[in-house]
Amino acid sequence: MSAPSTHQWFKSSYSGGSGTECVECAYTSYGALIRDSKDQSGPSFAVHRQAWLAFTQALRDGGSMAQR
Repeated sequence: MSAPSTHQWFKSSYSGGSGTECVECAYTSYGALIRDSKDQSGPSFAVHRQAWLAFTQALRDGGSMAQR
């Protein structure tokens, strides 16, 4: 069993209400961590700050990051 996380995790406001497509995020000094909310002790992945900002801006704009 892994040690409890010291990060402040939160569910994405875009996650589905059915509980089947939820992700959680945590901010770090270098960017963000992302994990499956149904497997909190499972793997997470790190995203650099600039990539995270570009990703969230693309979501807000309703566009695709592939277009950037």
